[in-house]
Amino acid sequence: MELVNLKVAEERVNFATAVKTGLGQQQGLFFPEHIQPMQDVQGLLDKPLVERSVVILRHLLGDELDDATLNSIVGNAFNFPARVEAVSEQIHCLELFHGPTLAFKDFGGRFMAQCLANISAGEPITILTATSGDTGAAVAHAFHGIDNINVVILFPKGKISPLQEKLFTTLGGNIHTVAIDADFDACQSLVKTAFDDPEVRQGLHLNSANSINISRLMAQVCYYFEAFAQLPESARNQVVVSVPSGNFGNLTAGVIAKVLGLPIKRFIAATNVNDTVPRYLRTGEWQPKKTVATLSNAMDVSQPNNWPRIEAMLQRGEIQPDEIVGESVDEDYTQVAMKQLAKLGYLSEPHAAVAFRALTKQLQEGETGLFLGTAHPAKFRESVENVLGQPIALPPALVDVAGKEGLSVDIANDYAALKKFMFDRLGK
Repeated sequence: MELVNLKVAEERVNFATAVKTGLGQQQGLFFPEHIQPMQDVQGLLDKPLVERSVVILRHLLGDELDDATLNSIVGNAFNFPARVEAVSEQIHCLELFHGPTLAFKDFGGRFMAQCLANISAGEPITILTATSGDTGAAVAHAFHGIDNINVVILFPKGKISPLQEKLFTTLGGNIHTVAIDADFDACQSLVKTAFDDPEVRQGLHLNSANSINISRLMAQVCYYFEAFAQLPESARNQVVVSVPSGNFGNLTAGVIAKVLGLPIKRFIAATNVNDTVPRYLRTGEWQPKKTVATLSNAMDVSQPNNWPRIEAMLQRGEIQPDEIVGESVDEDYTQVAMKQLAKLGYLSEPHAAVAFRALTKQLQEGETGLFLGTAHPAKFRESVENVLGQPIALPPALVDVAGKEGLSVDIANDYAALKKFMFDRLGK
């Protein structure tokens, strides 16, 4: 699999190199120069998740991983279901929160960890990543206890739900968590600065597990096929997919699935009031604003890092501009959507509610709507209970961590302080 740096076209690497390095020169994203559509997509949908995913990933990756290795990686990574649940006659939810940390990022995080453990062959690696919520837990659990791999997770102090935080700040061992006194965009900026610092990048063998890492995206492509496999065959040519979007890795994976041949009619890029992409799709002007804190905090991103990958597919004509529409949902309508879902007998949380609201606004007669449920409602227990006025039970994964002490370290939004922390903690 040859990947090109979208900022420095001369830099071309294979999948293994892209997974190990994360970002390319000038913080460029690695991406295939061309995505070849697959044959017999209908036949693929008849296969079970793991078997189908091996075929999809073999198509994308080429022969870099042998059959035994790829089968082992996928089997170990995707050992939990993705379920499609009917919310109404016309609308379904793809539930991606049945993994160990109750969020969609378990798919990408576990696949990346398995890939990196195989590719690195015991060489020391430091994973440095920023999280606006679910990435932290998924990455922490995926890499926890893996020899010779340390993980440093930056998160915005006080801006993610307490239970989300407990899922990744209580592990210890090779998992190091840092609360930054700033928003997610600032955390992401610190990660990028570290990757531009040769002393840190080379001295700590730096890698990133954010959705900018190509392995994460490859894994996420697979659950879009799983969703279609569970939908009625008669509805598969009229499916509109609403994706709750923050850093836009999830939507990027969906677009890749469409380019591969999955017959998605169009996408809705559903954001909260941090609406850089919906405004861009309307006006053609890229104008990020200051990030605003919302109920759907994992989507509080004003400068989404994955958008250049979608832009590349648009520019190459692999997807047409009218096949992606943007929809911004404010706080009031987020709460309205949560209540509407509850009246339909479906308990949900703010991120999925944003996608549901955007879908109901855009869906046309004769179409089937699919919105992504990216996290278990209990991960946002406080906001869900406040909006709905009723208590919700905690699943076992959250009960286990609720009473544990967080082990994170507080650091100011200062790169020098972060660099010192990493070398003090991890330097040899």
